[in-house]
Amino acid sequence: MQVIAFARSEQGTGASRRLRRAGRTPGIIYGSGEPELIELDHNALYHALKKEAFHASILDLEIADAKQQVLLRDVQYHPFKQLILHVDFQRVDQNRALTTKVPLHFMNQESNPAVKLGGAIISHVATELEISCLPSALPEFIEVDLSKIESGHSVHAKDVTLPAGVTLVPHVEAENPVLASAAIPAAVASEENAADSDEGAAS
Repeated sequence: MQVIAFARSEQGTGASRRLRRAGRTPGIIYGSGEPELIELDHNALYHALKKEAFHASILDLEIADAKQQVLLRDVQYHPFKQLILHVDFQRVDQNRALTTKVPLHFMNQESNPAVKLGGAIISHVATELEISCLPSALPEFIEVDLSKIESGHSVHAKDVTLPAGVTLVPHVEAENPVLASAAIPAAVASEENAADSDEGAAS
């Protein structure tokens, strides 16, 4: 994805306020080399931020016909207005592994037997996963297969098949957090128990 930005010479609260009144959003690019102050068109940025890929893809950021590859690292929003206050990007080195969070896409939930036949409800506990990889291997999202999760069980981070060249960051590897879980609703469970009791009484 391509991002158009402009060099910014002024900084400080007053300068940022003037930029926002003019429909611009202040930002910064950091990483290898010197930090670079930038400004972006607010409306274009606002719509780009609605796209999932903008948050988890290598972006081609262009300033005065010069391009550099960056990752979105932080966005500051106004507490109640639809206003972006500031945005941070990090330069990407193609030869160095990066650490970032990637969205999770949950697959095959509808075909799961525990859902179709057992009345289970699958809860998505996490929406993203922190991974490490070279920029060339960065996936836009990671699929989590829910076709075989059983009632009362969970899918953990280490259960997911990661794309080639992608690994969990050490603390996620150690914690192995739950990504999704399947449970029988209390109403369904009580009905099943009542049915079992009726069968036992009849026998």
